[in-house]
Amino acid sequence: MTLFTSHFWYNKNQRNGIFLLAILIILLQILIFTDVFSTDEKIARETPEILAFRQQIDSLKAVEIENRKPKIFPFNPNYITDFKGEQLGMSLEEIDRLLAFRKTGKFVNSQNDFQRVTKISDSLLAKIAPFFKFPDWVEKQNLNKNENSFSDKLTYQNYKKTAKSDLTTDDLNKATLTDLQYINGIGEKIAERIIQYRSKLQGFTFKEQLYEVWGLQKEIADKTLETFRIKQKPIIKTVNINSLTFKELLRIPYMNYELCRKVFDYKDEVAEIQHISELKNIKDITIAIYNRLVLYLHAE
Repeated sequence: MTLFTSHFWYNKNQRNGIFLLAILIILLQILIFTDVFSTDEKIARETPEILAFRQQIDSLKAVEIENRKPKIFPFNPNYITDFKGEQLGMSLEEIDRLLAFRKTGKFVNSQNDFQRVTKISDSLLAKIAPFFKFPDWVEKQNLNKNENSFSDKLTYQNYKKTAKSDLTTDDLNKATLTDLQYINGIGEKIAERIIQYRSKLQGFTFKEQLYEVWGLQKEIADKTLETFRIKQKPIIKTVNINSLTFKELLRIPYMNYELCRKVFDYKDEVAEIQHISELKNIKDITIAIYNRLVLYLHAE
């Protein structure tokens, strides 16, 4: 008890000092809670300077938000992935329709083809179509489609068609310019394109390759294959894919820039392609494309 008493034993002056200190603390608390120290003058928040500063901050925020949005660069719509499709605003069903179409080995060559295959809305097509980038030959085909159609019709009307008895061959890989014009709907220009494409491929190996000729309608190609067959497949000397540079690989038929880049990315991962069948491991190389690439490539 004596221990506690010693702590509470003060003289009169000490007690008065403690009492005065307590009063000062209470007064300060009252002043704080009653906001005595605050001024009645309010800061003006709507001055022209503050408004201009606020607008500047808002504009900087808008620029930053715009910069953070994913940028859309020109792209070939044939190689849209699930992730890319979702970024563009496509539904899973629309993406699946495109992927299923591509698995058949076919390509979309225009905005209308893309909408027909995916069934996307007109508003979405108008939004993303400006970024479509097709190969140069496809763009030329789309620009000159009407002109070429008219030209071929005029050529057909004015050209004396070849009689079937005058055909030199029924082998598609040996057919001449005159032979091909026996088919109704094939004029001189289309016949030249068939021969030029045949030369580029070093000869037709599959009849389906005829449908890849620029400007040749499917119905006309069907008629052509009724008369001409692939009787003798071409002998194509394949090249070692591991020894090719990027530009050399890009010259291979059916190889485009995107596929070429993915092949080289794959080669960087595995160091060297041991067997040409490894191309099937590369995304976007479908069975149809693979069957065509192996006509020109091997691995060793």
